Amino acid sequence: MATSKKTAHRNGFKTSEFIVYPAHGVGQIVAIEEQEIAGLKLDLFVISFEKDKMTLRVPTHKSEAVGMRKLAENDVVDKALETIKGRARVKRTMWSRRAQEYEAKINSGDLIAISEVVRDLHRASSQPEQSYSERQLYEAALDRMSREISTVLRITETEAVRRIEDNLTKSPRRIAGRGEEVVEEEGVEEEAA
Repeated sequence: MATSKKTAHRNGFKTSEFIVYPAHGVGQIVAIEEQEIAGLKLDLFVISFEKDKMTLRVPTHKSEAVGMRKLAENDVVDKALETIKGRARVKRTMWSRRAQEYEAKINSGDLIAISEVVRDLHRASSQPEQSYSERQLYEAALDRMSREISTVLRITETEAVRRIEDNLTKSPRRIAGRGEEVVEEEGVEEEAA
């Protein structure tokens, strides 16, 4: 049976605060509850992910271990938007391996790592089509990035996506319009035509 705690602070987090939970993105702490589970009393963060229509309960003492963090500061948002202006860095490895790496970056909860996935998987209209799995990863990264940026900057997700896309079009490879990208091979970068 859950009972609401009068204290609204735990481990540096408080109720009504927006946070980032690595596996799910931006959520809001709607309550801090005490529950008895298997005879043990646990304090839990009740986190609502409104867009996903999901509620998650995280033991307060596990928040650091699971990577729960406060929203990024404005300077981190600026760095993420700057990151996506850079050249895509695509390793010459099998897609399945790169897909795992991209998924790990998305689920890390690190805004800069997520922006790298957006940068690397973005395709301009003049470039070849993406595979279904590439598109899914790109959309997941774009969604995570836009949700955090919209919450930090207090703008709509649509406006956040527009800012991200505006920065993507400022990328050197997209300005050049020649479809060039940077390819990493064993730590050496080269330009691929």
